[in-house]
Amino acid sequence: MYRGVRNRKQLLAGLSLVLASVAMPALAHEAEADEPRATLSAEASSEVAQDTVEITLAAELSGASQTEVADALNQRLDSVMKQAKGHQGIEARSGSYRIWPTTDRDGKIAEWRGQAEILLESRDFPAVSKLAASLGDRMPISGLSFSVSRERRAAEEQKLLAQAVDAFKARAQALTQALGFGAYRFRSVELGGQGAVPPVPMPRMMMSAMAADKAAAPVEGGRERVSVSVQGTIALLPK
Repeated sequence: MYRGVRNRKQLLAGLSLVLASVAMPALAHEAEADEPRATLSAEASSEVAQDTVEITLAAELSGASQTEVADALNQRLDSVMKQAKGHQGIEARSGSYRIWPTTDRDGKIAEWRGQAEILLESRDFPAVSKLAASLGDRMPISGLSFSVSRERRAAEEQKLLAQAVDAFKARAQALTQALGFGAYRFRSVELGGQGAVPPVPMPRMMMSAMAADKAAAPVEGGRERVSVSVQGTIALLPK
């Protein structure tokens, strides 16, 4: 009899421990759910000089047949690419390539046309400008765009990240005090940033002047906005 009572007491004690272990996380979860929350954001930005230029060279040919145009266009590409490659600090790569027919009033093929591009990218503006001008007799300049290199953008974003986080913390602390709470803790944090702005096409008159000038026209980039943002939710804790 005593043994049965003792076993029952042990069973009840064990059950109480299990119920307590289940209840404590539940109560903690309810307490967290009742905490007031606020969603904030902060941003840091700067203007960075564009240190990379991409020059587009293009050739457009026409002929009586598709094969004729393709052969002539390929020869032009091979010739220009051989001269464009091998320059230190300048990357030369193929761009778009297409061949299409043009029709007359009767809907019959009148001729074939083809267009191909070579892209020159570099941080050495004078050197790539001079190279593009030397190739202009076979593939004139058809486009010019500037950007911030990945390395410079990454370095700038690293600095801006610390500024954005400090601004977020300052805003969270100010809100906590303004609402009369004692402290705050982070619930969620997300980072964001602004990518490269779309390249602005170069005016045709300027491109024509650069293509005709064997001495190469001066090339100078502008400035680009780089930003890092921090968004997050905080829980407001009582004093």
